[in-house]
Amino acid sequence: MSDGIRVAIGQFNELTDEKLRFAKQIGVTGVLLNTPKLPGEQRWEFIDLLRLRVRAEEYGLRLEALENTPISFYDKAMLGLPGREEQIEHYQETIRNMGRAGIPILGYHWMPNGVWRTSRTAPGRGGAQCTAFDMSLVERAPLSHGRVFTKEEMEANHDYFLKAVLPVAEEWGVKLALHPDDPPVPMLAGVARIMSSFEGFKRAMETVPSPNHGLDFCMGCWSEMGDALGPMQYFAERGKIFYVHFRDVQGVVPKFQECFLGEGNTDVVAAMVTLKKAGFTGFLIDDHVPHMDDDTPWGHRGRAQATGYICGLLAAVNKLVA
Repeated sequence: MSDGIRVAIGQFNELTDEKLRFAKQIGVTGVLLNTPKLPGEQRWEFIDLLRLRVRAEEYGLRLEALENTPISFYDKAMLGLPGREEQIEHYQETIRNMGRAGIPILGYHWMPNGVWRTSRTAPGRGGAQCTAFDMSLVERAPLSHGRVFTKEEMEANHDYFLKAVLPVAEEWGVKLALHPDDPPVPMLAGVARIMSSFEGFKRAMETVPSPNHGLDFCMGCWSEMGDALGPMQYFAERGKIFYVHFRDVQGVVPKFQECFLGEGNTDVVAAMVTLKKAGFTGFLIDDHVPHMDDDTPWGHRGRAQATGYICGLLAAVNKLVA
């Protein structure tokens, strides 16, 4: 497999025969599992993780990363609540087990109340259904966790978490890839969103520095913030982008809508050139996609369209950019 930029597919939680065949048929070299269906209510165990990696390899695919443990694995750690020490101990063991199983990246986020959208049926090109967010519709949302959690609290909790888990990640050769807040607004339902700006990510990378801590660079989330290319260049040149969600939106916070590649805020050709010139050698996945006519719930048609676009764009840039 190539040591340059690669294309994978993901955002499913089981390595079914159909998903693995689909990955091979559309020409990617790897897969990513998002919140994989695994036993365990507090952590992931070695043998279950090893079986995932072996299963992908049986199809000639690389298991590039696992993205997102269940929020219940570390919600108390995110919020600084009683019980966070036990959660962190289990999270450390999950990292050890991933290292033992040879799975190189664990993607994570710092959103205890998750990803929010106000519509999943906003009309896109040709009537495709897209997700959308409008902050004005949720400004009066009730507190998701009983009280307000401030920016300072959430930053302190993140620092505490990193100081505990990054030494384990370094010891076991696992990289932690941090995803932006989605939507990247300052606060949502009473919980501050600290990964919603360039300054927030710069702080996260520098406060507890580690070669094993970097970004799951969600181009769509950065586009929601108003600029994807500048931060992409900054973090890629520093070797801090471990993989990329190659998607885009129209509009920025407080109101935006997801869209097909090539019609959003970001010049996707410039984005691919930026990654190439910066020496990025990780993988790209499509992430969210518009829901096309006669599509499946997972979005086979939308994902085939997006992944084909990404593969063609990468091939062209590889030819034209040294």
